[in-house]
Amino acid sequence: MKALLPILVVAFLVAPIVFPSPHSRVSASATKADTLKRLEGEFMRAAAERGSQGYMSYYADDAVEVPNGAAFIHGKVEIAKGMGFLDDKNNQLIWTPVGADISASGDLGYTYGNYEFHSKDKDGKPSVEYGKYTSIWKLQQDGSWKVVLDMGNASPAPM
Repeated sequence: MKALLPILVVAFLVAPIVFPSPHSRVSASATKADTLKRLEGEFMRAAAERGSQGYMSYYADDAVEVPNGAAFIHGKVEIAKGMGFLDDKNNQLIWTPVGADISASGDLGYTYGNYEFHSKDKDGKPSVEYGKYTSIWKLQQDGSWKVVLDMGNASPAPM
């Protein structure tokens, strides 16, 4: 029996390495996805509080925008040129992530969800546009996450 004891001890120590729990991977992935969902909330607050400057602070320098019905826009500087509408206090962009995930390597992730753009029409009446979005996030060298590709498309009002 004494000879069997060291073998059992080694078996108990090695077993978690050889046969890891499948649930640990799921919760780690969910935690990572929650990080990006949390960042989406911070991103939206920054846009609401600081307009285009706050919005663009979440973009990488080499980001690409894929606007609905228009050509690609390459680079943060070029994308920023079209974001001035966020500085108008009559405009409000609200988005809600529905899903998110991060790659197994931990350096690339995505979010997707729904958005609403509240503004006033030419007659001053409230207007709301609805749509869906997808954002690709990349972990930067400084440890922050930045949007490297963003796209959206219009959709009818939710029912």
